[in-house]
Amino acid sequence: MLTTYLKILNDHYQALNNEGKDVIQGLTQTPKSLPPKYFYDDRGSELFEQICELPEYYPTRTEAWILRQHADEIAQITGACELVELGSGSSTKTRFLLDAYQKIPRSCKYIPVDVSEGILKSSVLQLQQKYAQLSIEGLIGTYEQALAKVESISVPSRMIFFLGSSIGNFTAQECNRFLRQIARTLKTGDYFLLGIDLQKPKDILEAAYNDSQGVTAAFNLNMLSHLNWRFQGNFDLNLFTHEAIYNQAQTQIEMYLHCLESHWVSLETLNLNVFFEVGESILTEISRKFDLVTIQKELELQGLKTLKIWTDPNQWFGLILCQA
Repeated sequence: MLTTYLKILNDHYQALNNEGKDVIQGLTQTPKSLPPKYFYDDRGSELFEQICELPEYYPTRTEAWILRQHADEIAQITGACELVELGSGSSTKTRFLLDAYQKIPRSCKYIPVDVSEGILKSSVLQLQQKYAQLSIEGLIGTYEQALAKVESISVPSRMIFFLGSSIGNFTAQECNRFLRQIARTLKTGDYFLLGIDLQKPKDILEAAYNDSQGVTAAFNLNMLSHLNWRFQGNFDLNLFTHEAIYNQAQTQIEMYLHCLESHWVSLETLNLNVFFEVGESILTEISRKFDLVTIQKELELQGLKTLKIWTDPNQWFGLILCQA
């Protein structure tokens, strides 16, 4: 497994360095923005795990409740298959699925995918102790890299799953492109399990992304620390502040870093110097909130037919099982 880690890790960092152009593009346009993938260095991944435990942050515990209730049913529908998880993090919720698949005859393989080496190695080691009979192969890289690798390997049956409503971080155009790649990776009869955050009142949504303990603020600001490390930058985190708002018209949370005073920032590796005006903002993330009917139509257009939907009693979160 270590060989796999090192191979994917090297490919991943080469790709990230090549993709510094997305930082240049985001910081030189008006308004400024940064891709959310830069949240997830090791520290960012640790902070996100803390966010998932916050009382205001309902998505993780709500999705976990759905999985706890219905993992056995999901496993019975798909039968034994290779399990590929995009953005696995600590794989905490995934254990409900792994427990369910352990009850099915014939062993399956679990492939967690994440951009953070530290949290992926840690979670795989823990899972190997708990699931000694399960074959686990961690892949460090982006979704695109992982799907390209998985697509090149033929297996009898496969389920790709994408939990946490991370698909909400994509624009509508990016979402369609992602779903096309999912459909291309799966062969006829394979499965796709998708977690989506559903539309709900503004006060609930904004509280979830502006927590009282300031963990989400630290997570947002840590993106600048990551850029400093990766691209030899000099962002001063004290000159920015976090805010998340709900854009009702677009049905999405928008997370910003607001500049507190005018100053220059340089990223030496990218040969980039950027001036920030006082009050200027960087959009670091969107988190779209979905309607079940609409997302089913979007999945269907990509050849992913909905087999079953599970929600919680409040209908705050949805889990959709599709088949290619």
